[in-house]
Amino acid sequence: MTSSNLNSRRNFIKSLTATAIGGSTLIVSGCNNIASSSAPNKRKSIIKKGSVIVFQGDSITDAGRDKKRENNANDKDALGRGYVYSIAAQLLANRPGDGLKIYSRGISGNKVFQLADRWDKDCLDLKPDILSILIGVNDIWHALNGNYDGTVEKYEKDYRALLEGTFKALPNLKLVICEPFVLRCGAVNDKWFPEFDKYRAVARKMSKEFHALFVPFQSMFDDAVKQASPSHWAGDGVHPSMAGAQLMAQEWLKTVMIQRG
Repeated sequence: MTSSNLNSRRNFIKSLTATAIGGSTLIVSGCNNIASSSAPNKRKSIIKKGSVIVFQGDSITDAGRDKKRENNANDKDALGRGYVYSIAAQLLANRPGDGLKIYSRGISGNKVFQLADRWDKDCLDLKPDILSILIGVNDIWHALNGNYDGTVEKYEKDYRALLEGTFKALPNLKLVICEPFVLRCGAVNDKWFPEFDKYRAVARKMSKEFHALFVPFQSMFDDAVKQASPSHWAGDGVHPSMAGAQLMAQEWLKTVMIQRG
């Protein structure tokens, strides 16, 4: 191999190497892009050695998890088959010596008030250092199909009350709020809009009020559908496919693991 070819190959390999964080290498690609840092000394992660990380939400977070095993940290069956599993797998592979404990407590069908009903057991008792919440799609979906009398105003009120109580109990908590999302296929049609955008706006508003990291899932999927059909990412427009869940994991890791210090 010539010197020129060798240099080209080295440059190519460097372009595929993600930023090293805390002694581990994190791949956080989007659809076609590898996120890297030009100034890694100005980047940090909220995830520390020994961090307890709890994921909360509805069926997207639940993803078929084995609830009988939910008290077992890092248990593959207890984490379901969705984005939480992919996040946990990446973190535990990249940081094997950090003693991370990862739990999923998402429950299918949940709305914000139902998170509140089980919050002591499924959040506060776990004493998380990092809490990630993805909630909102059922708050509108169940209202649209007549099974719930909720409104975006109720969503905001319930969400704020939940977070206020959480920080009273866990003042040092690091919070991650994920943007609710839908894709225009399957169960999702024009009647969802523009009302659904108001729910997204509330989630972003909560992230600002409570100084949380915000994971822009809707924006991510809006970009993704430029490369493949909505059904490729979420067949019914709500529940992500294997590809959609992996994309979510990458976006979450990019937000949480690489942030400006």
